[in-house]
Formats: sequence, structure tokens, C-alpha cells
Amino acid sequence: MSHLNMIKSHIIVASDVATEYESMQKQLSYTRVVGFLVDEFKVDDAKAVIAEAYISESQTKYLLLASQNFNVISQNALLKLLEEPPHNIEIIIITPTKSNLLPTVRSRLPIVTKKLDHNVVDIALTLSKVDYAEYFAFLKEHSRTKKGDAKKLVEALFYRATVVEGLKLTQKQLESFELAYKLLELNSRVQSVLAMLLMSFVKER
Repeated sequence: MSHLNMIKSHIIVASDVATEYESMQKQLSYTRVVGFLVDEFKVDDAKAVIAEAYISESQTKYLLLASQNFNVISQNALLKLLEEPPHNIEIIIITPTKSNLLPTVRSRLPIVTKKLDHNVVDIALTLSKVDYAEYFAFLKEHSRTKKGDAKKLVEALFYRATVVEGLKLTQKQLESFELAYKLLELNSRVQSVLAMLLMSFVKER
């Protein structure tokens, strides 16, 4: 699997933590995964995660941290690891609500929100390298997309950029995503909204 298709560290907000945990294990079955699924994530769990993270790996290893509640002490214990993870270590936190996590934790990783029985649309589009032909083909393919499905495409573009490709979005790009949702609510032309988002990546190159 190429580097661009490698899933990066992030936070998943999901209604059903256990189901999302199982889903991520299947999605990451191509590589090594070490899971931590507990009702309450405590400091001993954090210590176990840190110990696992510092076991040397020649290939990417994913640490899945899934819980209904992450206590404050355990989160503080993880801050250094989240800030500077060892080589080949990616960390995915699964929680039912963002409010479970400290602002210091949320600021270190991109956040993806998922609803029950809802998966982010998979799109074959590379945002880290501008390809106009690819962009135009994407816009043409989705020229007749309905508003509800267009919102899923916006989610997919955000997921692709921040999680799959691990891009650090600029403030202008973040504002473009926020504006996209507003424009779709106002029934703006879907193709125009998607074009605006893609152009926000062109302008940053």
C-alpha cells in the first residue's frame, strides 16, 4: 500500500464505539494493529499504550484506543506520545463524543465524526498533488449529485485530506469546508461548491 493511501493518526467520534473499533480493525487488516477497547480508559491503559508504542517496528503499526470515557489523567499521560509518536506508529482514538477529550488532545489530531451506520465515502482523489485532469473528472462525475450526497462528498474530501493524506489544512482551507456546508444548505450548485474546495488546494501549492 502506498504512502498516500496510508491512514494517519486521528480521532474518530462515533455513536457506537465497539462497532467502529471492529470496523477499523478490518480496514487496517493489511498491517499490524494493537487494540485497546475498554469501558473507561484509565492511566494503566495509557501506560500500556505508551509501552506498546515504543516497541520498535519496521512497518507501520496502528494503536486503536477505543472507550466510552477517557479520564483526564490518562489523557495527560498520552500527550507527549500524541505530540511526538515514535517512527512507524499511528494512533487512532475512538470516542462517542468530542467532549470526552481534553482540548490539548483534540488539538493534536484531526477529528472525523461518524454517525451510526454511516461510513465516509471513499474517493480516489489525490489532494496533496494537483492533477487538473483528475479534478475535472471528479467534478464531472458528481455534477448531478444531490445535496445530501454532496455533504458526504465534502466529508470525504476532508477525510481524504486530513486522515488518508495527513495534510495540515490552512485556515483558509478549513474555512472553505465550513463555507461548503453553508452553501449546500442554501442549495448552491453542487459542482460549484466542490470546485471551490478543490481550488483551495490548488491555491496552496
